[in-house]
Amino acid sequence: MPITKRCLAEFIGTFWLVFGGCGSAVLAASFPTGDIANPLGIGLVGVSLAFGLTVLTMAYAIGHISGCHLNPAVSFGLWACKRFPGNELLPYIVAQVLGGILGAAVLFLIASGSAGFDVSAGFASNGFGEHSPGKYSMVAAFVAEFVLTFMFLMVILGATDRRAPQGLAPVAIGLALTLIHLISIPVTNTSVNPARSTAPALFVGGWAVAQLWLFWIAPILGGIAAGFAYYFAFEPSAREQELKPDFEG
Repeated sequence: MPITKRCLAEFIGTFWLVFGGCGSAVLAASFPTGDIANPLGIGLVGVSLAFGLTVLTMAYAIGHISGCHLNPAVSFGLWACKRFPGNELLPYIVAQVLGGILGAAVLFLIASGSAGFDVSAGFASNGFGEHSPGKYSMVAAFVAEFVLTFMFLMVILGATDRRAPQGLAPVAIGLALTLIHLISIPVTNTSVNPARSTAPALFVGGWAVAQLWLFWIAPILGGIAAGFAYYFAFEPSAREQELKPDFEG
């Protein structure tokens, strides 16, 4: 598959992740706006599920085209595990970031149609300190983003391993992202994805852009660490490859 088509798939997939995930937070988490007790609002659980569903649906839609990374940290993790070529990292990441920005732009256009919309309220941006939903420190935010991205990549690498049950990887990956959001929305509003963090931050500006560095560095380091860990701990050796029939039982 040509790199242009794979990058287009990544662009569309990341658009869907940001529009669907962040859209659920901006438009539907508390509805009517500000009434968190209203039963029509989907709340934290609904937003977590929405992010998981965007990845699950796109994994089935474009996984066979681009691998459905939708996330620079995932691309770096797959590279570290020797499953993705380093010379394709930049075009993938550019496509992911641009797709995310378009998703945020469409969401901004829709959300601004409401008289009560205020982009300075956060627009689903990620943050720490005063801009953390639970006022968590920078260190807490960094640790959360690193560890949760590490575990996300471990799930991705394990679920897509050729020895794993076939056809179920999108379910495992989507549910993993749902769980990650259930854990960390109070801490950072959940990133584990630099493209997802960049898109809304550009519309909020100010503090959101100033704190964006953490949501690039921590997820990418977590992804790379998981890629190396999985490769050295769990990838079959050359000898195991030679004995593949016996190795697989």
